[in-house]
Amino acid sequence: MSRRLVAHIAVTVARLLARLPPRRIVAVLRVVRRGAVPADHARTLRARQDVTTASTLCSGRFCLQRSLATALLCRMRGSWPTWCTGVRTAPFGAHAWVEAEGRPVGEPEDTGGYHVMLSVPPA
Repeated sequence: MSRRLVAHIAVTVARLLARLPPRRIVAVLRVVRRGAVPADHARTLRARQDVTTASTLCSGRFCLQRSLATALLCRMRGSWPTWCTGVRTAPFGAHAWVEAEGRPVGEPEDTGGYHVMLSVPPA
């Protein structure tokens, strides 16, 4: 399968997952991550770029779908990043992102200002 097609599949599955309640998303991701090796930063960034190329929505404000699609695409390629969601208080905001090698992937510098509420790290 082509990289583009695989990215489109990940985006489509992520769109469906994003409609689930948070605890169900975490449960699904915990199953999906099984057997994967921890993702490295470069490959995770490549997956994120493939996702944002495949979906204009994922390149914009749809951070939940983008983070889910990136994690799923990494898994389809054999690895798993840490999937995170969090909040900040000043100003209030919620965000979802992926991390690899202990740092956010493809995110602005201020992502570190979010308090992680949910995460699914490599098993």
